[in-house]
Amino acid sequence: MALERYGFPVTTAADGLEGLEAFHAVRPDLLLLDVMLPLLDGVGLCRRIREESQLPILMMSARTDPVDVVSGLEAGADDYVVKPFESAVLVARIRTVLRRVRVVPAADAPQPPEVSPAAAAGPTAPTAPAPAPAPAPVRSFDGLQVDTDSMEVRVDDRLVPLTPTELRLLLEFTAAPGIVLERSTLLERVWDYEWGADTRVVDVHVQRLRAKIGSGRIETVRGFGYKLRRPA
Repeated sequence: MALERYGFPVTTAADGLEGLEAFHAVRPDLLLLDVMLPLLDGVGLCRRIREESQLPILMMSARTDPVDVVSGLEAGADDYVVKPFESAVLVARIRTVLRRVRVVPAADAPQPPEVSPAAAAGPTAPTAPAPAPAPAPVRSFDGLQVDTDSMEVRVDDRLVPLTPTELRLLLEFTAAPGIVLERSTLLERVWDYEWGADTRVVDVHVQRLRAKIGSGRIETVRGFGYKLRRPA
């Protein structure tokens, strides 16, 4: 009811198996899962859906035990929210997750200003500086290729499916190879969190990303954050 008041059309399911059927029938834009579901719990349902879809998933639970939180994230959830919460907070989280689906490369270059034909042809017109070259659409790092036009990731020419959040995270790393990115910086850039948040969400997503692109590509800088290794 709260989500519908904010303009979101909603389909509900009473248990995990019914939720799986609804997922196949409706193909929603986002899935909001409670951890404690009968028949098939939220973590199990998240794993089942991740086997076939990169749909954004937001978990919610009244259980704040770190093991429960990490289990939900490792199953493939993009983010989580702990009950009780204000409906406005939940809506803000949902909108943030949905924005990640529309991935925009961080290295997009601004277009040079237009010069009128008259100004360009005038005898006293200064020579316009050459526009800066656009960044290459493909970022290559020793077998890892990230195409920022098609948003495809390949490892040794093998296409690797990533969730929108994982892709956003990888774009941040490949835009600054060798540069240490703090967890707070990644929370702000990838999750749009401008306030202190649980950094476990960063750690778990980095772990998932490593499993997909190779464990040695992203290095932990203890006490600071993470960085993408430069090719030797």
